[in-house]
Amino acid sequence: MSGILMAAGGTDLDSQQCISRDGEIQKLGWRMSVCADQADAVLAKLAQLQLEQWESPAGRAYRTTLALQAASLRRGRDGLREAAAATLRHARNVGSKPQSGF
Repeated sequence: MSGILMAAGGTDLDSQQCISRDGEIQKLGWRMSVCADQADAVLAKLAQLQLEQWESPAGRAYRTTLALQAASLRRGRDGLREAAAATLRHARNVGSKPQSGF
């Protein structure tokens, strides 16, 4: 029976595909983490720009716009971090679960 499963693409092939998927999913999780880190760097630059002390109405509008953009970017970064963590958890689960033939 095991010879039939292996010949038909049974458990051995599934295990190899699962290991391959595990690695691909893990790479995706790490890439998302890197993107979140890059968003942190952009947020730091936005914070520096917000510290500019322009007292004119245009300067206040500029800082308000930067603050709104930073808040939006923080929400996006937080969502990206959550997605990366979920993806990495999923990669561990895919790699640890034995796959059946069907």
